[in-house]
Amino acid sequence: MATAKIIALAGSLRKNSFNQAVITHAAQLAQQQGSEVEVISLAELNLPMFDEDIEAQGVPSSAQQLKDKLRSADAILLASPEYNGSITAVLKNAIDWASRTEAGATPAFRNKVVALFAASPGGLGGLRGLNHVRDILSGIGALVLGDQLAIAGIHGFVNDQGELTDSATSEKIAGLTSQLIDVTSKLKS
Repeated sequence: MATAKIIALAGSLRKNSFNQAVITHAAQLAQQQGSEVEVISLAELNLPMFDEDIEAQGVPSSAQQLKDKLRSADAILLASPEYNGSITAVLKNAIDWASRTEAGATPAFRNKVVALFAASPGGLGGLRGLNHVRDILSGIGALVLGDQLAIAGIHGFVNDQGELTDSATSEKIAGLTSQLIDVTSKLKS
């Protein structure tokens, strides 16, 4: 099987983000399965709000960096917090910057296999927001897996170091991560 090159990111800026903990765990599991994984922190990218006037002056280097990394990947592990039943502004902004087309370049999300995760202290685990993320990514050419994982009560599964401590949740994350790797590998061969 061909090795999958995966980008892992969470749609949160918060230092102790539960979704970042989930995506970091998924990234570690993917690496253990032989995939090449890069975790991207949207907080470190410090993307400006998307604005065509800014773009007209030249794409910010952070936006270009994100776009190039996504373009070079085969797949994406993505965790999205749910804000008011939808996608976070920071994740939508990152998608907006990365999805902008350039002459002669492949769109950043085109044909990327995506596994969706969400985590929340609430009872639905961020499930409502995942539908919006799915719609956005499918609309720009990503191949979003049919399965997804919304983790309810996440605050009880992450320690003070941001590490996942619940084995049942880890198994669920491993299952979706493995599915992403399997589908990606089959598409690459």
